[in-house]
Amino acid sequence: MSIEGSGLGLPADLAALQKETGARLQYGALCYKLTRKGVQVLLVTSRDTGRWLLPKGWPIDGLTPALSAAREARDEGGVKGVVREECIGLVRYNKLMPDQTAIACIIAIFPLRVQNLARRYREMNQRQRKWLTPEQAAALVQEPDAAALFLAFSAHPLARMPGNTAEKLAD
Repeated sequence: MSIEGSGLGLPADLAALQKETGARLQYGALCYKLTRKGVQVLLVTSRDTGRWLLPKGWPIDGLTPALSAAREARDEGGVKGVVREECIGLVRYNKLMPDQTAIACIIAIFPLRVQNLARRYREMNQRQRKWLTPEQAAALVQEPDAAALFLAFSAHPLARMPGNTAEKLAD
């Protein structure tokens, strides 16, 4: 997938970062909701280790990066909502493959305002999901970039916006 000069909501320097690090690109969703007590974010567990993380996955042919992220959120956490088409951050991590080799990955993160959580969803028997404050989520995740993103998001005005034209309905 080519991303340079894209209108795909990705950072302009992402291609250079991928080339420099040799990292593979994934798309992830920062799923959030507004409550009377403030912003809450949704984490899901990984299928293999059970650690807490953002819903994420490989690019999906025919979908924009943001809609790929939204599809992963639906499959991994039963999330239905509205995804914003601009990347709000990058998370670097090493993905452990079944053969125990590690692949460097960069996840482009898109905010997804949750409207509903499905009771039944594709990976419901393989994962858990949990609502947390951004501060709690930052303490639970292992990736420093994800922790920093949660902390920045809690103070960011985007989380308080009701929606705009840069959002797309994610089914």
